[in-house]
Parts: sequence; C-alpha cells; structure tokens
Amino acid sequence: MIPSRSIKKLVKTVGKTNFEYGLIEKNDRVMVAISGGKDSLTMLSILQILRNKSPVPFDIFAYTLDQGQPDFNKSILEDHYKLMGIEYEIGSYDIFSVLKEKLDPDQTPCFLCSRIRRGILYSEAKRLKATKIALGHHADDAAETLMMNLFYNGRLAAIPPKLVSDDGQNTVIRPLIEVNEKDIIETASAMKLPIIPCTVCGTQEKLQRKRMKEFLNHETLQNPNIKASMKNALKNVQPRHLWDNKWISESFIQKEIIEEKP
Repeated sequence: MIPSRSIKKLVKTVGKTNFEYGLIEKNDRVMVAISGGKDSLTMLSILQILRNKSPVPFDIFAYTLDQGQPDFNKSILEDHYKLMGIEYEIGSYDIFSVLKEKLDPDQTPCFLCSRIRRGILYSEAKRLKATKIALGHHADDAAETLMMNLFYNGRLAAIPPKLVSDDGQNTVIRPLIEVNEKDIIETASAMKLPIIPCTVCGTQEKLQRKRMKEFLNHETLQNPNIKASMKNALKNVQPRHLWDNKWISESFIQKEIIEEKP
C-alpha cells in the first residue's frame, strides 16, 4: 500500500528533525511511550517507517503505562502492537488511586501525575535497556507551553526536541516537535489508528492549555503564519535581549576576557 500524502509529509518532517537534532543515533534502542492518544500512536507508526527505511540501524519498542484510569482498555493497544509486529510492554501502576489518596478534591493532579509518570518511565527505560525515551509532543504543544509558561509561570520555556535528565541517566526525545497538530490528526485518520481518549481529568492545566490553543487558533485566522513564527522564535533565542542575570553576567565576563586579550 502506498502511504498517503499526509503520512509521507510526516515521515519527511520527522526525518529532518531527527537529523537536525541528532535524536536517534546508530544502534539506539528507543522506548516509544504510548498513551493511546493520536500523537503517540502516530509517532510510533512514523518511527517504524523510518526504522525500516533508515541506513542507520536502530530499534524501537512500544511502552504503555496503564495508570489505573477507569475504562482504559489495554487490549486495544495490544492488538494494534501485534498487528504492527512490534515489540511492546504494558506496565501497570495505579497512579489514579495514588492521586485520589494524596490530593484534595480541589487540587489539580497534573504536576504530581506528571512527576510520578516521568519517574516510572525513567526507571522502566533503564530496566528495558532503552537508550532514549520518545514522547509525542508536537509543535502546537510547544507553542502552547511557551505561552503557558509566560502567562502563568513567569518564565520563558517551552519543550525541547532533546532533553537529558538531571542525573544524566535518561535522554528524552520528541520526534514530532516540528509537526503541526492538524497534520497528526490527518495522518492518524489516514492510518485508522485505534485512539483511546484520556479521561483522567479536566484539570486547571488542561483548561489553561485549552485557552492558549483557542487564542492561537483565533490569532491564526488573522495571521496564518503565527505558529510558524513561534516555531522559528524557539530556534532564534537572543539571551542578550532578555533579563536573565545569568546571561547578562556571562556576556559581561566574556566581553571582559575579549577586551583583555593582547
């Protein structure tokens, strides 16, 4: 079967991103974290296509974390993995019950949930001898996160294509980071992927992200290039024009060193 135009487009974009940032390297064993949503399932399919085409050998396997959320049907994913002929593992950790026990009803679970989930993914990656962990964040996620950090957290930060954990033991990669969400939706539909919607929460963070998404979509009607401009801005950072004392001090020290040279 010849891949649809949308699939070809994603394969090309992900291949370019992989080359630009060195996401997957020779003999890597990549743990592809699958939630059951459109983003991670699309990522798995695209990485499988790239692995089969790549002159550089690497391996991938699917890892799904069953968080104990109601109505999560893991057999749907198991059937899909078997149909793809891909190695997979489904881990079971009742994060859902932990959140109910630890948090008050009015507290948002996002921060604690993400920390627990990240810790589990890191330890599972080590156990399964993965050299990289692939997450399904895309360009719209990066733009929304940038705005959320600016408006709600008082910092300029988004989502990097590649991130080494603080202890240096794990490397997280985001192969879809330059892919627009609309292209993922189109590709997931073309591939008829078995999407499992997330029903864990309707939290404050999700509401904030929803507002950022609505704002960006509204502005895109006025300026169709706004998301592309934000994507370029994340590659064109000018620390000297910001207020971070660390950068200001380092720039001053470097200037002094240069001026002192004979």
